[in-house]
Amino acid sequence: MTTAAPVKTQYEAVIGLETHCQLSTQTKIFSNSSTAFGAIPNTHIDPICLGLPGVLPVLNQKVLEYAVKAGLALNCQIAPYSKFDRKQYFYPDLPKNYQISQYDLPIAEHGWLEIELYDKETGTATRKRIGVTRLHMEEDAGKLVHGGSVGEASRNETRLSGSTYSLVDYNRAGVPLIEIVSEPDIRSGREAAEYAQELRRIVRYLGVSDGNMQEGSLRCDVNISVRPVGRAEFGTKVEIKNMNSFSAIQKAIEFEIERQIEAIEAGERIVQETRLWEEGAQRTISMRVKEGSSDYRYFPEPDLGPIEVSSTQLEQWRSELPELPAQKRQRYETELGLSVYDARVLTDDQSIAAYFEATVAAGGNPKQAANWIMGDISAYLNSNNSLSITDLPIKPANLAELISLIDSGTISNKIAKDILPDLLAQGGSSKELVERKGLIQISDTGAIEAAIAEVIAAHPKELEMYRNGKTKMLGFFVGQVMKQTSGRADPKLTNQLLTKQLNG
Repeated sequence: MTTAAPVKTQYEAVIGLETHCQLSTQTKIFSNSSTAFGAIPNTHIDPICLGLPGVLPVLNQKVLEYAVKAGLALNCQIAPYSKFDRKQYFYPDLPKNYQISQYDLPIAEHGWLEIELYDKETGTATRKRIGVTRLHMEEDAGKLVHGGSVGEASRNETRLSGSTYSLVDYNRAGVPLIEIVSEPDIRSGREAAEYAQELRRIVRYLGVSDGNMQEGSLRCDVNISVRPVGRAEFGTKVEIKNMNSFSAIQKAIEFEIERQIEAIEAGERIVQETRLWEEGAQRTISMRVKEGSSDYRYFPEPDLGPIEVSSTQLEQWRSELPELPAQKRQRYETELGLSVYDARVLTDDQSIAAYFEATVAAGGNPKQAANWIMGDISAYLNSNNSLSITDLPIKPANLAELISLIDSGTISNKIAKDILPDLLAQGGSSKELVERKGLIQISDTGAIEAAIAEVIAAHPKELEMYRNGKTKMLGFFVGQVMKQTSGRADPKLTNQLLTKQLNG
């Protein structure tokens, strides 16, 4: 009698993201100091953000507006009444020894965000809705720079290794943040990366944040546990910090899933802790054990009154929301006939989407406009990364005119590619440029037949090869005719006439 092999336990990950997003206001959340990035340390400070005695905070109304608009874009319920709270903890870069945040009455909660998981093989996308638990406003802390450490980074972002001193920069203290907490609906590193990217697209479309991860404007902490498939209760949660890119989020989660499963299979206990992602080693490492929840001793902020958002104000802000990325993708697919892939690429950046729409509005064929923008124009921008699409001399109307010249048969696609560098550098009318350079496409049958006759007469050996079965030589003859006509012969007509004469 044989014994059946034990069934291997299948595990699933349970993942939630806590995302801090810096708002693009000119001044801080409770004072008039500048929020500009990259200033000399401790130059954008004031008595309020330094927590000096006797000063009182005043809420920046733009912060409230941006927070509400972000909440609306995330399909949240906006609280008609909310308040600020004091979150108590000590750290050298927190001047007051407490942070003004929101606790039990956040400005927005119970929302959702839809992500798209694109399949390259099928060209389709699977959509999944991720719940948003809450969105609240708070102030940022300052930044500690540890001399002699692995690198200059804020607290909780690197291990102190050989530090002999620490410097504090309070420029970031009081910078306005919204914290967006997801439901534990995410099941993979890829889903988490897609969620974070869609979140960044949304705040950029709204204009409430630049979302630059390199500058810390968007910071994601991941909470992750694993459990056997089918089990309702969660496993022990581990937090991961120090991820400065979407690929790092995905890789860190994938590593941590495998680490936790291996530990469970080996009979080890998963410890509730905070771990860091080491980009160089492509692994997570333990930063600190966190066996229980911190007691922040929240209580209502006595120096700030409650926040009330009237229905009139709420509807005004709702009316100011732009078309969001998911809505654009859907419209591009259904109304303009673009593929899922094209719609995703074009809507990733709001300025590129605006350029594309202006090109279509000027008469450009949507699919051709998408091809030119995603192809040659994007390649040019990638090689000149200091430029954005709005900086280009070739304006949407110029591109639409170029596409119309191709569609009408006035020029070939090759001629269009040949003149594109001039348009990218100088802009102007495509039609005038074509006429000035004498590049109008030859569509006259007689002229093309004459060029074909000359080419065939000049290449008897190649003609014999073609007629002996080497039909690939057709491409050679097409190239020669194009050379003979300086690339102006109509490619489609040339192919038809060549095939007829070569087979005659």
